[in-house]
Amino acid sequence: MELLMKGCRLIDWDKDFYGDIYILNGKIEDFGSNLNYDCNTINCEGLAVLPSFIDMHVHFRDPGYTYKEDIYTGSLAALKGGYTFVNLMANTNPICSNMDVVNYVLDKSKELDLIDVHQTVSITKNFDGVSLYHIDKLGKCVKFLSDDGKGVQEEDIMYDALIKARGKGLILIAHEEDESVVNIDSRQSENNMTFRDIELVRKTKSRLHFAHVSTKEAMMGIISAKKEGLPITCEVTPHHIALYDNDYKVNPPIRSIEDINSLISGIKEGFVDVISTDHAPHSHEDKLKGACGISGLETAFSVCYTTLAKNGHISIKKLSELMSKNPGEIVGVNKGKIEKGYDGDLVLVDLEKEIEVDKNTFVSKGKNTPFHKRKYYGEILATVKNGKMKYNGGISFDNR
Repeated sequence: MELLMKGCRLIDWDKDFYGDIYILNGKIEDFGSNLNYDCNTINCEGLAVLPSFIDMHVHFRDPGYTYKEDIYTGSLAALKGGYTFVNLMANTNPICSNMDVVNYVLDKSKELDLIDVHQTVSITKNFDGVSLYHIDKLGKCVKFLSDDGKGVQEEDIMYDALIKARGKGLILIAHEEDESVVNIDSRQSENNMTFRDIELVRKTKSRLHFAHVSTKEAMMGIISAKKEGLPITCEVTPHHIALYDNDYKVNPPIRSIEDINSLISGIKEGFVDVISTDHAPHSHEDKLKGACGISGLETAFSVCYTTLAKNGHISIKKLSELMSKNPGEIVGVNKGKIEKGYDGDLVLVDLEKEIEVDKNTFVSKGKNTPFHKRKYYGEILATVKNGKMKYNGGISFDNR
């Protein structure tokens, strides 16, 4: 399988130039100016090509909640949004606390052959907040542990989990929520657990990734810990950097303009590692009942490009670093950069096209979004995985 993309603006974390890119046998074989290969060719004049996006925080609801989403529809949503790799959370039914569930997800995704996935396993068995013995039985394909949706409440359990994860070379993804105060003060709830877990990392030297950071205080604490050299990384979501004083129900909540400014400052100064969507699809009925979450895969790039790059906060190269390079390195996959030998996973974008978000056109089963009818720049026109076009929003081949 060969593919040549001609006349594009090639962008990744350290490149921004006009040229061509050639993919052979699923890998980037060549890139530069005036390439000539006798193969399927796409004329990309006026368009940008970036490494496809990598999402470290996604809910596909399969097994158990497939009326909200399943691996097939979630994969289609990912491709439409420019993603070819997602890291799935463990809050399925049954909860992913064993290799049976991991293998079910991986086998189903492999059979579909749409995107690549990693399945996260729960920190505590079945989210019981206490049991850790299941971690000892995990296979080598597991890289992350998370009780996302719940915080690990007991300090000694979190300490033991960090020690156990360090021994197995795993990274914990922390959902920071102190249940004792969350119904009184959600800000204090996030801050309490963030500061506690920074202290635990200081003691254990274990790797910890902070999910969906949303408060200025948590961001300041993470920045201080990073300056100290602690082995932590963090992510922010598109909705937490683009919206403020908005009551759309997500967890953690959408915060204030001061929080947005703090998160964006953290991005600009290099302390935020990753932008993740926290894609959390729900049925219309479940949202009416108060379910937290948005369907974020199909809107993430345009929201982030407009909010961060188009508005002058960061370069598009920095955005590629946040959405492709850095998550690729944390996950440990051969994706996220335009380099020879890297996977031929690319996204074709019209950066000048203004789009209006229409939830009714989502391919995700979840139509839940606070961005409906809002306008942003950057339309995803095609997503290529291993040199094969997996999503086509209207691109034509120049067949040779």
